[in-house]
Amino acid sequence: MIKKITFCLLALVFGLFYSCGNQGAKSMSDEKPNIIFIFSDDQCYSTIHALGNEEIKTPNLDKLAQAGVTFTHAYNMGAWHGAVCAASRAMMNTGKFIWRAHAVEERQHEMVERGEMWGQLMQKAGYDTYMTGKWHVKTAAKDHFEHVAHVRPGMPNDGWNRELTKKLQELVKEGISDLSEVFPPGYYRPEGPDDTSWTPWDTSFGGFWEGGKHWSEVLGDDALSFIDSAKTRDNPFFMYLAFNAPHDPRQSPKEFVDMYPLKDISVPESYIKEYPYKDEIGCGPLLRDEALAPFPRTEYAVKVHRQEYYAIITHMDQQIGRILEAVEKSGKADNTYIFFTSDHGLAVGNHGLIGKQNMYDHSMRVPLFVAGPDVPKNKREKVDVYLQDVMASALDLAGVEKPEYVEFNSLMPFIRGERQDSFYPAIYGCYQKDLQRMV
Repeated sequence: MIKKITFCLLALVFGLFYSCGNQGAKSMSDEKPNIIFIFSDDQCYSTIHALGNEEIKTPNLDKLAQAGVTFTHAYNMGAWHGAVCAASRAMMNTGKFIWRAHAVEERQHEMVERGEMWGQLMQKAGYDTYMTGKWHVKTAAKDHFEHVAHVRPGMPNDGWNRELTKKLQELVKEGISDLSEVFPPGYYRPEGPDDTSWTPWDTSFGGFWEGGKHWSEVLGDDALSFIDSAKTRDNPFFMYLAFNAPHDPRQSPKEFVDMYPLKDISVPESYIKEYPYKDEIGCGPLLRDEALAPFPRTEYAVKVHRQEYYAIITHMDQQIGRILEAVEKSGKADNTYIFFTSDHGLAVGNHGLIGKQNMYDHSMRVPLFVAGPDVPKNKREKVDVYLQDVMASALDLAGVEKPEYVEFNSLMPFIRGERQDSFYPAIYGCYQKDLQRMV
């Protein structure tokens, strides 16, 4: 019955989740609200059923969208290196725009020493702070949050490493173009329907299965433990719940992959076999993300990658459902704000690309939901924002005066109907110092 995933249960939960609240509950003026930040990895805007993708199943994220405001034009600002995730998270936790976040990256410990990072600012405001999941920030999570569990690296270990990168570069210099035999399992695949060298549910490949339980499920367990602990305390709580999903290796239990027969998976309208300027923009076969699928791209390979992408998202959606249900059962729902977004998007076969190191909408634009006690329900906001505006929004809700070094802006004026125009004259994006720009 796992396919039901909490579909029915959450229909009931959300009927109650953002209602008028309990008769005995304190008003918002009497206490600071709780804040839960749910952060996914590599999830583009078009991966939510409620936002128009009829192929994907995201019942719990759909309910969250219906319970609050969806910012339909939320963007990442880019990255100064291939690890777009790290740059996005550095901006989120420092509050600084991309090049200033880059400038302080190696000196981030100085911000920690001054208590200037997001989690620290929430602690100063009287919040109990909790963190679990992907961190990928230069300084240690334990120095930002009081309660920390299962801090994960940038991605699960899948056999790719620096030595392999060096070897590939040397082979290219020697003129060897067929590198398929050099890649570890899970790369340069599938080469056709007979290619069964790697499957998402095979736990022997480690990755998300390392430790014996899928990392998304571990995060769900941690979140429930945090909520159970917080409900007995008087302080408001701030929870930073960061999934590694749906980052590759895109692994999930077989029943989730089976939800997406290949015959039902569409090839993107922008599909081409090979991006003509891939080398000029730094997205050739030596870029790890692009090496996941064979060159040239085939429709079959793209469909398999999208199948596995949808499956790991639906599996993550199930864990999000558990979190939302736990909030409701805790009795804290009527004074809890929930933010959901992703660190950036992903190509997954659009324009002949697989990764996120590009300036196309699918890689820069992300879903962004805000739900809470005074948030309008099922509303769409078209204003241009950055996903990192979530940080400034949390400070706003916590009653923290925004420090001068925080350059992102609160979303709450749009939610409250106090502002219509974007804080930003234009949305800027970049990839590395000299490869790509976007306005």
